[in-house]
Amino acid sequence: MSNIVDPLVGQIAARVRTERERRRWTLAQLADASGVSQAMISRIERGESSPTAVVLGKLSAAFQLSVASLLALAEGTRDDTDATTGVRRRADAAEWRDPATGYRRRQITGPHFPAEIAEIRLPAGVRVPYPAAAFAFVRQVVWVLDGHLTFQDGDTVHELDAGDTIELGEPTERVFANTTDTECRYAVILTRGAQP
Repeated sequence: MSNIVDPLVGQIAARVRTERERRRWTLAQLADASGVSQAMISRIERGESSPTAVVLGKLSAAFQLSVASLLALAEGTRDDTDATTGVRRRADAAEWRDPATGYRRRQITGPHFPAEIAEIRLPAGVRVPYPAAAFAFVRQVVWVLDGHLTFQDGDTVHELDAGDTIELGEPTERVFANTTDTECRYAVILTRGAQP
């Protein structure tokens, strides 16, 4: 997706750089910690490339943040001084799109709300894996709103339909998959546990 079309690309770039610099890591150290190449991290930090959901999962795991937290922090970089209470119009909400899969994510709560809630739209036939470290320090619930989600939690596979929820336990590798021919829409609700 073009950087001109997606304003979140620049915000994600700034947040990845901020998180790396906050830890005083070089590009090489972040590459080692995440398994993402230095060249890709550099392109992301310069806003030249929109990371995929898988790459965001690896980077957030290296930072000991959830993907939702990393994206919420990126969205919060727009203006952290704005009031965070009140009505948030759908038309004003930024939506991030994975350039590889078409996976779309919209943050529902503001960056200072104590729980993070995101709406995810997973296209038909898409599979998005995340490393266990992406789930460290968070308590998380997945709530299927529309469609069908095949959710792999470590070695266990759950088939979830509209209205079904799953509360996640200890961090493990997880896969969100839509094995149907229609979009799946679900919400991810998380709160932070122990701070990294």
